[in-house]
Amino acid sequence: MNKAITDGIVFMPLPYSAGLGVWSSGDGTPGSDTYAVSGTGVFVAADQDFAGCLEIQKTDSVAKLRYMGETPVLPGCYLKITARIKAVAGPLPAVRIAGYAAAPGGAHLNGVTEVGQSTQLTTYGEVVEVSAIVASGDRNGVDMVWAGASYGHFGIDLTGPTGGLVRVDDIVIEDATAVFLRDMMAMVDVRDYGALGDGTSDDSLAFEAADAAANGREVLVPAGVYYLGQDVTMENKVRFEGTITQPSVKRFILQKCYDYDSYLAAFEDETLAFKKAFQALLNYADHESLDLCGRRIGLSEPMDMQSCDPTRTVFATRRVIRNGQFEATGTTGWDTDTVTSQGTYSTSNPTRLSNVVNIANVQVGSLVTGTGVGREVYVSDVSVGQQRVTLSQPLFDAAGTQTFTFTRFKYALDFSGYDSLGKFILDDIELQCNGKSSGILLPPDGVNFQIRDSYITKPKNRGITSHARGCQGLMIDRTQFLSNETSLNVQDRISIAFNSNANDLKLRDNRVMKFKHFCVIAGLTSIISGNHWFHGDTATEGVRKGGIIFTSPNPATIVTGNYIDNNFIEWTNEHSQEPALGSQFSFGGMTITGNVFFAKDVGDWFKFIVVKPYGPGHFIHGLSVISNVFRTANGFINRVEKVDTTFADLNYNRMRAVSFVGNTFHGVQDEVHNPAYLTHTENTAASTWTADTAPHLPFEARARFVDAVVPDGTLKTAGNANRYLACGTSTAQGSSGRQVDFHWPEPVKGTVRYTVRMDNPL
Repeated sequence: MNKAITDGIVFMPLPYSAGLGVWSSGDGTPGSDTYAVSGTGVFVAADQDFAGCLEIQKTDSVAKLRYMGETPVLPGCYLKITARIKAVAGPLPAVRIAGYAAAPGGAHLNGVTEVGQSTQLTTYGEVVEVSAIVASGDRNGVDMVWAGASYGHFGIDLTGPTGGLVRVDDIVIEDATAVFLRDMMAMVDVRDYGALGDGTSDDSLAFEAADAAANGREVLVPAGVYYLGQDVTMENKVRFEGTITQPSVKRFILQKCYDYDSYLAAFEDETLAFKKAFQALLNYADHESLDLCGRRIGLSEPMDMQSCDPTRTVFATRRVIRNGQFEATGTTGWDTDTVTSQGTYSTSNPTRLSNVVNIANVQVGSLVTGTGVGREVYVSDVSVGQQRVTLSQPLFDAAGTQTFTFTRFKYALDFSGYDSLGKFILDDIELQCNGKSSGILLPPDGVNFQIRDSYITKPKNRGITSHARGCQGLMIDRTQFLSNETSLNVQDRISIAFNSNANDLKLRDNRVMKFKHFCVIAGLTSIISGNHWFHGDTATEGVRKGGIIFTSPNPATIVTGNYIDNNFIEWTNEHSQEPALGSQFSFGGMTITGNVFFAKDVGDWFKFIVVKPYGPGHFIHGLSVISNVFRTANGFINRVEKVDTTFADLNYNRMRAVSFVGNTFHGVQDEVHNPAYLTHTENTAASTWTADTAPHLPFEARARFVDAVVPDGTLKTAGNANRYLACGTSTAQGSSGRQVDFHWPEPVKGTVRYTVRMDNPL
């Protein structure tokens, strides 16, 4: 940048040979004395050191020399004034660059420095050069800061004793803006601090030196490949024309331009850029979230999240990855690993397999299948030396030695390498699995992992898997799970949206489409609200699977305000090592309120709520099914609930605190209520009336209590005489226990309304 070149501005003053009338012995302002008339200065045409110069006799304490031309002072333009001088005779003076600062309009600009640094002449005949820089901007190297100046009259001052004789060469005024160009462009080049960019030399120190010198300016990484062998933290913004290479264990932290785009510019490779950005997120990047800038990151194999920073196996500070997409690409990197091995199970160690053959090939995070193994049981840990596998859940009927299958799915984001990871959030993220990969494998431990406002699209096997306890306090909010198996009938599907093992699940406002199961929940104290999961297929009277499967008999869970579409709630105890009722709680602690249950084209055998005990002796103690809508289309179903007796039935004599009230039934043949408000009519006078409560009590249970009996109209004798009588009752009558007897003091006929329960409400 040079104003003389770009704008044609003339800064150079006229030489002395052009006449001394433009050289003032005062301030240089119009009317001041000039050396053409002052008598103290003469032009010397020939000098051995100067090609024409001005000889000045110093007669004043401060002898001035000023060019009377108006040299403009422009914002962003830096002027360098240079003078060459030598002492000829007499006392030796000191010399300095000086000037007169003029405000717009020509008035003197007060309050600014108008002299440069003084230099003492010490030897006759020695040429001494003095200079100073004038500018409106206050930067290092500027001697005279003239903010607000319009122009100036520049020259020199001679100070010190009078009587000396000096000669001064033509004064030079030039545009020195190029000296300040780097500062003005707010840029520091790492090459200026020793970076080579040859791909092998360690440029770490050069990067840190450039960053230290930047002081708020941008650091430029020009073309080249820069090897950083050490941890490097850049506190200023960085612009990449070249690329970075760095060992995986070393950190490259961008504090002022921390986002995925910056790391992609630095490392070029999409996957490597994410790894280094995530590594920085966990290591004092001064940011709580990594913005993927809406970018798509292609993954040809699982992203091992812990390997991004091998030095960390535990992390519990809130961190967020947001605003981007991960897409599974390629083929072989996603192949499922399957191992078949023999092992021994004992109910005394309910989450352990011992003496596992070929254990070195069993991988953490593998799905375990075999006889007596419930759904969604995973390998939480492997001890090769002890030939021992730790399981995520107990097995319900696998005591002894048998062969198990261990299937390791491949996940786009795999957090299983951590020992513990808590307070981690995926926000506004899409996992585009493309039927190649599964979605997310959670860490083995940690609290409050959260997925929100995201998509898990077309997972091959699983959307989200918990293989241990890393799902404690798991929150899944406003996320869509979209199956890769939408064209298959539900009995042919294998994919499950997610599972959980630990407590305090929050599942809110999600949408789930056509998986085998929405979720398998083993933990307690879950809140499931505002979700829509639909698993229907096109087969008329086709099979339907459980949408949500609860595997704890007493989950202390609320299911409210959901849309449950072409599937059912399945409630089991399949993750109990001794599924027969013992000292544990039996089925209870479940609240199902305000949901819409819908099914279409299903057989009349279909049910919306299914309880499936895996061992005998169980009963229900604490179930509320309140204010739900049950509706079918294209055909009726028999009823909305049942007990699946594949393994065992319930003990109907111990039912307690069961509420089926305020529900709406459409397309359901037999509505159920508890308490049930029923009517019985006896057409022939009798002292004992027998009323059948079936099919109106939930789970076709026994009639255990009659709370009230009220005649509907007048009771009459066989001769039609009116009677106003009270009756006694006998409950649990008949072979099924579903009948109630009303005992009258004499034979009567008529109609009664009565309230009956299948449970003890206390």
